Amino acid sequence: MQKWDFSTLVIMASEKSSCFVATISLDLADKLLSELKEQGFEITRPIYTVFSAQKKGVSCTLYTSGKLTVQGKEMNDFITFYLEPEILKSVAYSYPETQVSMTARIGIDESGKGDFFGPLCIAGVQADEAKIKELLKLGVRDSKQIADKAIRTLSAKIKQVCPHTIVFISPKKYNELYANFQNLNNLLGWGHATAIADLVSKTGCTEVIIDQFAGEHVVKNALKQKKLNVSLTQRHKAEADPVVAAASILARAAFLEGLESLSKQFELEIPKGASPQVVRIGKQLVRKFGPQILEQAAKLHFKTKEEVLND
Repeated sequence: MQKWDFSTLVIMASEKSSCFVATISLDLADKLLSELKEQGFEITRPIYTVFSAQKKGVSCTLYTSGKLTVQGKEMNDFITFYLEPEILKSVAYSYPETQVSMTARIGIDESGKGDFFGPLCIAGVQADEAKIKELLKLGVRDSKQIADKAIRTLSAKIKQVCPHTIVFISPKKYNELYANFQNLNNLLGWGHATAIADLVSKTGCTEVIIDQFAGEHVVKNALKQKKLNVSLTQRHKAEADPVVAAASILARAAFLEGLESLSKQFELEIPKGASPQVVRIGKQLVRKFGPQILEQAAKLHFKTKEEVLND
């Protein structure tokens, strides 16, 4: 079998927005050309190039030297979802801050903690080397970088690939737990430990990475209470890790589904966040159902509650 030489990868861009440059083996030219045609690119052959391919939002040129350039408004998705997994076999563009490890591990992340309405969702994903490669092919990345519609689709695909768990805490349950914990970080610690325990039980994996949201002792204490012994890594911006990114996508999808369920229940579109629009919708709910409705729809310790109830 011929070995392809995936040479040095260089990113020449300002915040991933200008121009991407990589050097590839010309042995890949036919594969790249064929697949770009299938994707609807128009092909030309300017001087000094093997070919140049264009479609709306993306321009891709392979030079006779092996230099490959990509430009355009849609270049980020093109690189993340196609070029990296299929051609470059590298994730240096999608994950510039970390060297992706192939060690089997559990990733945990949450969604909804900053939103007045809706649930708090904590998700976990377990992946070994083969599954991590599948996640990279799917183009997983921090859920905050993905549109809501795409989140749902990607979440379904991740569930097909990896063992996973979701701790779904409805607003009513959230308010009960908060009254018990009296502290959001302790509640989050309990939720993270619950998700970790479930995945350790399902998979036997004890390597865990989470996005650090408080002092390291918070989750460690919660794990001790569950008598769970794991190798825990906590770091800021852990969503740069593809397994944590996958967990962030599952958590976000579950949160969005929770908001959608509330919207159907109250026949009113329930918004994300804690904005003036959220206050406006909150006032409508209170007028329609009474102030007690907030116990079922919102996180009552938010200052937003006082704005909603203040006439």
